[in-house]
Amino acid sequence: MKNLVKTKWFIYGTYLLLVMATFLIGFVLLQNNNTLKNVIVSFFEVAENRTFDYRQTLQVIHKRPLPNKDIVVLAIDDASLEMLWDKYGEWPMPRNVYADMINYLEKQKPQQIIFDLMFIKSIRTTGDADKYLADTMNKYPNIYTAMNFDEQPTDVRIPVDLPGRLAVNLDNKSNVNFSTKYKFLNCRPILDSLMDGNVNVGMTNVMRNSDGIIRLVAPLMIYKDKFYPYLTFKAGADYLLQKPDNDFTIDKNSNLQLFGSKIPLTKDGEAILNWYGPSGTHTIVPMYKLIREMDGGVKSGFDFRDKIIIIGTTAMSLHDTKSVPVQESVYPGVEVHATFFNNMLDNNFIKKTGLIVDILILAGVIAIVGAIVMLSTSTLFAFLSTSLFAIAYLFVSYYLMELYNLWIPIVLPVIAIMAAFALSFLAKYLMKARDFEYQYKLATIDGLTELYNHRYFQDTLRKQIDIARRYNQAFSLIIVDIDFFKKFNDTYGHQAGDAVLRQVAQTLKKNSRTTDYVCRYGGEEMSIILPNTDAEEALNNANRICKAVAEKPFHLTPVDTANVTISLGVATFPDNAQTPQDLIEWADKGLYYAKEHGRNQVGRY
Repeated sequence: MKNLVKTKWFIYGTYLLLVMATFLIGFVLLQNNNTLKNVIVSFFEVAENRTFDYRQTLQVIHKRPLPNKDIVVLAIDDASLEMLWDKYGEWPMPRNVYADMINYLEKQKPQQIIFDLMFIKSIRTTGDADKYLADTMNKYPNIYTAMNFDEQPTDVRIPVDLPGRLAVNLDNKSNVNFSTKYKFLNCRPILDSLMDGNVNVGMTNVMRNSDGIIRLVAPLMIYKDKFYPYLTFKAGADYLLQKPDNDFTIDKNSNLQLFGSKIPLTKDGEAILNWYGPSGTHTIVPMYKLIREMDGGVKSGFDFRDKIIIIGTTAMSLHDTKSVPVQESVYPGVEVHATFFNNMLDNNFIKKTGLIVDILILAGVIAIVGAIVMLSTSTLFAFLSTSLFAIAYLFVSYYLMELYNLWIPIVLPVIAIMAAFALSFLAKYLMKARDFEYQYKLATIDGLTELYNHRYFQDTLRKQIDIARRYNQAFSLIIVDIDFFKKFNDTYGHQAGDAVLRQVAQTLKKNSRTTDYVCRYGGEEMSIILPNTDAEEALNNANRICKAVAEKPFHLTPVDTANVTISLGVATFPDNAQTPQDLIEWADKGLYYAKEHGRNQVGRY
């Protein structure tokens, strides 16, 4: 029984190793087939990203996490755009209006004013307006404005050298590589008076996932082999550090370090955003209300003191919209900046598990499902338990993201759960088949000679009589006895006797047909049931077997050999008997006849 249990767990362990080996081999094969790899990786990436979206949407429904009330979006929405167009007769509006807006807001002592707008050279704006804007922005240390990198060919636009103050220093102690996706050839410069002045400048480049949705933002990017900050990363870092700082470190665990905070990065240098809700979740103040207040009209009723103001467009007609994971698929770019800044303040970025952890998760779910199936006595119980485990895993994956900002995979583990369930049942079926085979062998095979045992002999003899009667056929029975068997035990010991029994048994099997049943009858006696065999053919077979045994040298011990002979009795149904007992008795009488007449021969009564 212990051996049977060991065999079960050996098969179970082998099954787990085979499943893991299958995943490993598949992974290796994918490395050598880029086309197939890209298709499969793309499928799983999109599917896994969708599970991220669902988890983020559930968080939003549960109102976790909550947006920071100190972040305010001053929005050029559809109403503001219409009012500005009517008031100034053009869009973009004159830049002196932005300068007046800055001066007005600064009187309320905001923490920062961040423009998600690029002030490039404009044919609609006078030089005085540009100068007024630049002088105003450079006057205040808490003003931030945007610039953008791109891949414009150098024969269209010559890449400019940016002032050294715009770059940051990075000590990268990890394997994060920004150059894979965030190394740019060209840039669209803003006004020289802004770049060469004191205003803080950050980049606005974002990249979508393969399904067109923005889930990640790179806090740093490369241009002309130097690192430049994302707009709200620059503003957020200055806010957290309470002073401008251009020195940053990425630790060996791929975390971009900040004062009392850190941003976990992917291998490509991206931060995974934790979303707070649909568009409009952060506090939004339409710009037309502020301009109306500036003109001495109705007060907006909003106090900007100690606020972080992010100015940008939300009007659909201005096309600065993004697709994001949460409920509303369309999201203004300025609110992406608000989300990034909010993540920095809350230390709330999502961290995705790495390859090693993902492999351990796969191994764990496969092992658990395998154990459930293997240890279950009911198929229904195993199915329900596996289903509950899968549901529990989904709940765990959601709450790990909600409570600990940890993104563990769902798609591959769920597929692994289904595959493990199916393969476990296959393994269990094979184990049961093996158990049945083992039990059947115990019930039908003699342990010493490996011939069919006496019980099997009796059952088969009855069945052969039934078959012979039904089809009006003959069949024969040979009973064999080893001559002078006792002398082998007495002379050489019982082990020698056992060796004789085993070798005689193998000789009988070797010289019998595959359709014959060779059995151990008892003691040193053996029997052979020969289906569809008449008396003459049975005698011929018996004589051939008798001769084969007599001519074979038998090994009694490692150094002793001896000649062994057998005596045989033959009976045939229906010629000699009509019942199993009578047929055995008739063959026994033939056996006695052979022994009484000198042994080593075939006797027929």
